[in-house]
Amino acid sequence: MAYDGGVLKAIERLNYRVTTADVAAEAGLALEETQQQILALATDVQAHLQVSEAGEIAYEFPKNIQGILLSKSWRLRLRSAWERVWGVLFYLIRISFGILLILSLVLIAVALIAIAVAASSSRQSDDRDGGGFGGGMIFMPRFFFGPDLFWFFHYDYGPSRRRSRTRQRGRESDLNFLEGVFSFLFGDGNPNEDLEDRRWQAIATVIRNNRGAVTAEQIAPYLDDLGEGWDRDLEDFMIPVLSRFNGQPEVSPQGGIVYRFPELQVSAEERRQRRVPDFLQELPRRFSQASTGQIMTAIGLGGANLVGALALGSLLQDPALVAELGGIVAFVNSIYWLLLGYGVAFLSIPLVRYFWVQQRNQKIAERNDSRQARSLQLQNPSPELREKIQFAQQFATQSIVGKEDLAYTTETDLIDQEIQNRDKIDEEWQRRLQGREELSFGG
Repeated sequence: MAYDGGVLKAIERLNYRVTTADVAAEAGLALEETQQQILALATDVQAHLQVSEAGEIAYEFPKNIQGILLSKSWRLRLRSAWERVWGVLFYLIRISFGILLILSLVLIAVALIAIAVAASSSRQSDDRDGGGFGGGMIFMPRFFFGPDLFWFFHYDYGPSRRRSRTRQRGRESDLNFLEGVFSFLFGDGNPNEDLEDRRWQAIATVIRNNRGAVTAEQIAPYLDDLGEGWDRDLEDFMIPVLSRFNGQPEVSPQGGIVYRFPELQVSAEERRQRRVPDFLQELPRRFSQASTGQIMTAIGLGGANLVGALALGSLLQDPALVAELGGIVAFVNSIYWLLLGYGVAFLSIPLVRYFWVQQRNQKIAERNDSRQARSLQLQNPSPELREKIQFAQQFATQSIVGKEDLAYTTETDLIDQEIQNRDKIDEEWQRRLQGREELSFGG
């Protein structure tokens, strides 16, 4: 079975002894899905099942759960290896766009210099062989690439790079130039990729902090697409929450509706209330994480690439000249439209993306403002809302599956547990008998 990474991380963060509700709340997963994952995981790693006298279940997982899974599942080993390989491949993909930019500039510059040298030679010296380019070598000075060519390809994620990042934080980008080119072209991904996970984690945390009983208004700051008049139809938007966490509505004598989540009221141990944001906040998209200097350099090189390609195109109109020079000039002529297309795309893609980012950020700000407005209602609740919150507190409770009151656990043999239970019963009877004798003696 393919395990959800969120379940494994949640178990580790909760110190390996959990209930289904603990994991569902920590990972923001549906209770049914979480139950299936935990049962399969407990079977594979031989976790211990613990049942309280009230029939509530907790699971105690081994500390080396990741190692056990890797040793048993070839799929997990393969996925772990692929993640390492993909990290290198993705880095190569990222720097490839910067490398293509540099190669394009070099090819265009060499072709322009070759044509210029050929034209100059034909004017100044008629005794050269054909006045052409000949077999000479074009020298490219070191400063064409900047002070240090290897800086472009810097790929070091070791301690030295981490120290460098610490020193440069707030002043420069953590990206090298080639990574900065990719960031300038395509950005750095969606900062809200985990938005749904954060949404359900926050909702589950609010429910747990209120000991399993809440009103719809307490959940509204974490929901989306409520539209106008949401306060009149808010109960309809609770249906996905009820379905995900097995909740049930309760109606107050005044007609207010609150929601109780019995399964989220069970925990493996007493846990303090966790901080949760007042509302679900989406992060604005950044145009690029590259530094200002890297962006300006990329724009300058991209502009030079485009201007050079256009200038080269006018010189390559003469087929006789291309045939005479041959070599690098003929090669550049054969891929000229690729060079020109790359130059146009290099500047047009970031330009289009810039306006797209502004539009998306405007919508993100509107959604954040809407959720924040809903959260403000909780700071100054109306009499109706205050009544609903007080009514919900009647159903608020928390049940702890403690190790001291277990009716059954797979950690010890069943016969031993029966003996221990009998001993507990005998001790209880002895206390009762002793109490009765004391009462009789006192009488």
